[in-house]
Amino acid sequence: MSLMRLSRPRLLALSLGLSALTTGAAFAELPADLELSGDTAAGKLVANDRAKGNCVACHAMPGANGPGAIGPVLIAMQTRYPSKQALATQIWDATVKNPEVVMPPFGKHEILTRKEFVDVVEYIWSL
Repeated sequence: MSLMRLSRPRLLALSLGLSALTTGAAFAELPADLELSGDTAAGKLVANDRAKGNCVACHAMPGANGPGAIGPVLIAMQTRYPSKQALATQIWDATVKNPEVVMPPFGKHEILTRKEFVDVVEYIWSL
């Protein structure tokens, strides 16, 4: 099949998959030693920062300016995930549950530092 015939989401998935193979990310799975006790206020800043976490580009969140509508609304997170660990796993690499998801693997691809990642998880868990 020609690359010209692939849909935009499939091209994105292909490019993300190829970049994962070539970058050799440090941690494919959520590290067992990752301490999930972050700073909620710092996490809110990263989640709303259009140049870093940028959760707001795809998700509506309480108090967010100009939220996106691609992903689910981030509310009642403690009722939607059985544990903070489960939420962290989703943010680390959402492709584990759904290989065709467009959400980037924030931890697996080291888009966020470990501190930023833990802070974002803490903030999202608080919603």
